[in-house]
Amino acid sequence: AAIVAERDASVEAALASYGRNLGIAFQLIDDAIDYVSDADTMGKDVGDDFRDGKITLPVILAYARGSEDERVFWREAMSGRAAGDAELARALTLLGSSRAVEDTMARARLYGARAIDAIAGFPGGPAKTALIETIEFAIARAY
Repeated sequence: AAIVAERDASVEAALASYGRNLGIAFQLIDDAIDYVSDADTMGKDVGDDFRDGKITLPVILAYARGSEDERVFWREAMSGRAAGDAELARALTLLGSSRAVEDTMARARLYGARAIDAIAGFPGGPAKTALIETIEFAIARAY
């Protein structure tokens, strides 16, 4: 691809790293938003992913940090059967006590920093500024 676009392979590698890290940061923020959002603010109700049984990083972290009783809860909640309001309330409590959402956001910021580092060697200008602002937007949309 670098040859066809007449670009240096290092530029292609830097952009690939940028894109990969941006994508991971964006997804991690999306995963965290599921537990701190509301439909009016973010267009996504709290717990949509949870109710759909999606195993995301906040759930993985809360499960890993939980007691055996809490792990049983997570296994049952993620088993594919419909989760109700009581299950969501308990999930939110466990996510809070385990700091899983905060740690997911911190990981997203780390991947955002990696994306910015990937393009550190690019010359300044509107294109680089736009790439950096894209990362900043992807991270800030959770707050």
